[in-house]
Amino acid sequence: MQVYKFGGASIATPERVRALLPIFEEAPQPVIAVISALGKTTNALEEIVAKACKGEKDAAMELAHNLEQQHLDYSKELLNDASYAKAKDALDVYFTELHWGIDGASAERYDYSYDQIVCLGELLSTLIISFYLREQGFPFEWVDVRDVLRTDDTFRDAKVNMEYSQKRAQEVIGKLLEAGKCVLTQGFIGSTADNASVTLGREGSDYTAALMAAMLHADAVTIWKDVEGLLNADPRLFRDTVKIEAISYHEVIEMAYYGAQVIHPKTIKPLQNNGIPLYVKCFLDKSLKGTVIQNEVRDATYPPIIVWKQDQVLVQATTKDFSFITEDNLSDIYEIFHKLNIKINLMQNAAISFVACVDRREDKLQKLIAALDVNYKVLRNENVSLLTIRHYTPEVVFDLTKNKVVLLEQKTRHTVQVVVM
Repeated sequence: MQVYKFGGASIATPERVRALLPIFEEAPQPVIAVISALGKTTNALEEIVAKACKGEKDAAMELAHNLEQQHLDYSKELLNDASYAKAKDALDVYFTELHWGIDGASAERYDYSYDQIVCLGELLSTLIISFYLREQGFPFEWVDVRDVLRTDDTFRDAKVNMEYSQKRAQEVIGKLLEAGKCVLTQGFIGSTADNASVTLGREGSDYTAALMAAMLHADAVTIWKDVEGLLNADPRLFRDTVKIEAISYHEVIEMAYYGAQVIHPKTIKPLQNNGIPLYVKCFLDKSLKGTVIQNEVRDATYPPIIVWKQDQVLVQATTKDFSFITEDNLSDIYEIFHKLNIKINLMQNAAISFVACVDRREDKLQKLIAALDVNYKVLRNENVSLLTIRHYTPEVVFDLTKNKVVLLEQKTRHTVQVVVM
């Protein structure tokens, strides 16, 4: 059994979806397909959340209607008339759910409101594509993954209840596979015990695919992307990128930890624990070999692996009475970050100060600064970027930091991290 994950780029247009048919035709059966929202839909839904939480409900509804029409137009172009009529009825249920999410959105419950709205992107795209695949004769059954993945209520970064979710995966998806069906479901989302929708963090569709593979004992997971395999840097940001033929789970975990967007940070663990290989292949040309990620890679020599995180903020907390930053201070500071669920991308402490580089999430940043300000003097640098290079060379570091202001630098044997403006 195979798990295939398709991102938004692979289904961005009806033409792209039609071009995926040979992949499904040649896939070893059965297949679980985990599919993301249509390209740019998540961004559009995030804009709707922002408007709704500011109280601009009419503007949010107008954006929602535009998004709904885009999905209907997409469906009409992709499907025959009979399938379109059925798809429209199915989509209307989730359009109504979108309206409910807008009506109930509030700034006081921003993360909760975010998840009730943003989760709908995956539900809409997978419904449309499930109708198309059945129309083309593929034995796919659509499953709402919220009926399978149970999580806690950490909205926007929910933690999966593995024991309950595995039981549900076997009950719901396992039975369909045993009956000779393939399954099409959503990445990125799940639900709480109270049936509130949650998201698993950006790029969480990879994680969903890995969970499905581990829970249902798949032979392999393949992530289909618009690049030829796993590259040493984002080709949208860097020229002359290099494809990596084979790479270990350990190395990919390091890449993910430092913020590489190719593989979700939580994706590798369930695969590594179950010895399931992960392939990264190109949906534009399925004949390309791609990259394999597995337990061990003999005689591995990796090129410099570059991760560039933009839209960062450097926060500095200094003791007000010029006392040293001790273990007690650090414990206090870590507890503040933990309670606000803010991931520290890079940190460093000196005699009387602690510095952290974090993603710019203004809603959480204001709460962070307010909490730190009780006992510390707080400064921040906006509009900074965090550059991480694994297997760096002095030449690469120099080339990527020249003409930039370096605010902070850390080096280990294999990794250098630099905060720059």
